[in-house]
Amino acid sequence: MLTPMSEPGTPPVDYDSPKDLAALMERLGFAMQKRFGQNFLINKPARRKILGLLEAQQGERLWEVGPGTGSMTWEAASLGHPLSVFEIDRGFAEFLRQSYGSLDGFALFEGDFVKTWSQAAKEYGKPTRVFGNLPYNAAGAIIAAIIEGGLRPQRMVFTVQKEAAQRMAAMPGTKNYAAFTVLCQSAYTVRHAFDLSPGVFWPQPRVTSSVVVMDARADALPCAGEQSFTRFTRCMFASRRKTLRNNLRAAGYTPQDQDAAAEKTGLSLDLRAEALSPQQLAALFAGLQTPV
Repeated sequence: MLTPMSEPGTPPVDYDSPKDLAALMERLGFAMQKRFGQNFLINKPARRKILGLLEAQQGERLWEVGPGTGSMTWEAASLGHPLSVFEIDRGFAEFLRQSYGSLDGFALFEGDFVKTWSQAAKEYGKPTRVFGNLPYNAAGAIIAAIIEGGLRPQRMVFTVQKEAAQRMAAMPGTKNYAAFTVLCQSAYTVRHAFDLSPGVFWPQPRVTSSVVVMDARADALPCAGEQSFTRFTRCMFASRRKTLRNNLRAAGYTPQDQDAAAEKTGLSLDLRAEALSPQQLAALFAGLQTPV
């Protein structure tokens, strides 16, 4: 039988012990759901370092995406933060409800974050700080939902696969620069904070993870978060070896549209999309007459 956490200083399980976590899984009667990509961070110093990057004020409500068994939840609660947590796995959600539900300010939203965040915003207001160990197969969709949905927290700290972190923080002209880079950097500055080796997780992933810090830009692009701009950038990067002109043609833009946009922006359409900054791509988007 589970014992609810009576105070933030008493975790419901030893979060640094793979043995105890495995026993918890067995006791609760549910197995790891590979489709959700759960890997639990079993290193307390790393968890505290991640929370420190949030630079949250005392008593500030935090949003956590994908808490799993609640290791980061417990660390945040220990610092006195009210929490809104989003968990898609029913088994973990029930564990969190029983273990943390009695804490003041704790709110659990069960289901896909992409579908549940708007309800949380209605009940508690939009957050200024969001963090989470994002499932590798869902990180892009979660971040896109935040930016395109207009949530725009002041700071976000996410643990993601290292390759995703490299794309998020990439510079124009590099191999990792992509449409997802433009989406992230249209509204946020992105900093690759540090890496986490597979050994600090249980079960151990086959990849290195990275922690990224995203700070809302005061000079966010006017089209940041517009789905039409996201579709546009995806089209421009659809064939990386092709020029902007060829990708624009494939996207349905007429030669007249292209020439008019080139004249307005002063950009050469013989360049590849990877050569343009997010600001230049936004200018090209604004200069085109026909939407994607």
